[in-house]
Amino acid sequence: MIKVLVIDDSALMRKLLSHMLEQAEDIEVVGTAEDAYQAREQIKKLNPDVITLDVEMPKMDGLAFLRNLMRLRPMPVVMVSSLTEKGAAVTLEAMELGAVDFIAKPKNNQPQDLTQFHHYLVHKVRGASQAKYQIKPKHKTPVKPPRKRFHNRLIAIGASTGGTEAIQYLLKQMPLTCPPILIAQHIPPVFSASFAKRLNSNCEIEIIEAQGGEMLTPGTAYIAPGDKHLTIDVRLGFAYCKLIDSDPVNRHKPSVDVLFDSIAEVQAKSAVGVLLTGMGQDGSKGLLKLNKAGAYTIAQDEASSVVWGMPGAAVALGACNEQLNLEDIAPKLFELLAIE
Repeated sequence: MIKVLVIDDSALMRKLLSHMLEQAEDIEVVGTAEDAYQAREQIKKLNPDVITLDVEMPKMDGLAFLRNLMRLRPMPVVMVSSLTEKGAAVTLEAMELGAVDFIAKPKNNQPQDLTQFHHYLVHKVRGASQAKYQIKPKHKTPVKPPRKRFHNRLIAIGASTGGTEAIQYLLKQMPLTCPPILIAQHIPPVFSASFAKRLNSNCEIEIIEAQGGEMLTPGTAYIAPGDKHLTIDVRLGFAYCKLIDSDPVNRHKPSVDVLFDSIAEVQAKSAVGVLLTGMGQDGSKGLLKLNKAGAYTIAQDEASSVVWGMPGAAVALGACNEQLNLEDIAPKLFELLAIE
């Protein structure tokens, strides 16, 4: 059984989260807390496997509590956030502090929204229970990247649980001369825009949330919006972002498989596919398709993954040319892309 402590200042939210989690046969809500001070005592008393933590709380906000928790007693934390720009910015900061995953509160009480929230909540708590909470990459002396442009090359990245920090670690090493990078990270709307904005302020290259129709250019990374699939469209020898508003694939939208499949069909031989940390199997079949179509494919190794679900599934399928520690992926990309 996965023992969960629910921390939220709203009695209604504590009740809702507890009720939803208790319906899963493998999850037990061992307690609740309405503020950080109650939470601290409950953690000592109940020793939960996972905690859900509200971003906004009285007395001590969620970030301050998380910072103390990760310093004194690291454990898997799923942040529960409002679906707003402010909520997204704070939640992404929480991920940097060591939270494993996050979920946005439902916008309203429509049955469809609550059902989807219920599914994602259980999925994320299960993923968090498997997580290494967190392995920060060792900061080696950076490999000096080649200072030339790579014409007609492409990097495609897919990720889920733990992916926001893994992606940031990779993109911080990318030079302005790098090929276009397309990214499918499992993330809700609003959060994807904040994620792109946060990355853009921390990296040398330009990072944007794809709107559809952008011509792919070197030194730019395009992040799939949280409610659309990201694909590519090639016209007259030029590649463009294309967004698709179709059903979720593997229960995800954006889906990594959709991104990888689209590249496999039109530009595989000049692409490198990278599948990072995440729960589930999304992206594993797409990575195999990329590999068979001629792309070089990389899966993050188990030791450096927060959850080795997606890359592990790809390895099981024989979908990757090699498994690499997160800190070794950027140097490998530089090595591959220097070979023209």
